[in-house]
Amino acid sequence: MENIEILNNITDKDMANILEVWESSVRATHLFLTEEDIVSLKPCVEEGAKFISHLAVIRNEEDAIQAFIGMHDNKIEMLFVKDTCRGKGLGKHLVNWAINTLNVKFVDVNEQNEQGLGFYKYMGFEVFDRSELDEQGNPFPILYMRR
Repeated sequence: MENIEILNNITDKDMANILEVWESSVRATHLFLTEEDIVSLKPCVEEGAKFISHLAVIRNEEDAIQAFIGMHDNKIEMLFVKDTCRGKGLGKHLVNWAINTLNVKFVDVNEQNEQGLGFYKYMGFEVFDRSELDEQGNPFPILYMRR
């Protein structure tokens, strides 16, 4: 399986890759988001990636980021896999690494992201709470999950 790299200092190139992966993944899995939603969320992702406690990536042979995971304390705050790389085990590899290395126990997922919800259930997470609104106050229900 591909090597996981911890990013301590995000270069401009890495940030561009991260945003590209995020947008590709969101367009494939978050079908409930409008174009306007995606545009308005992008700066939040950039800020989140800059200030997250732990950010790890998987790169391809050309050094481009293909998947990334961001964690704070014992919670996954972000996990995105480039659309063209989905189904190859990258997300599973990152989550297993986070569980085994950082003792991750929690994750939040959009209720309308059925693929993400199914993935986290497959990875051993269970829903324990629900919110009608996301962190930005948008009407996208959030499911709180734990292992």
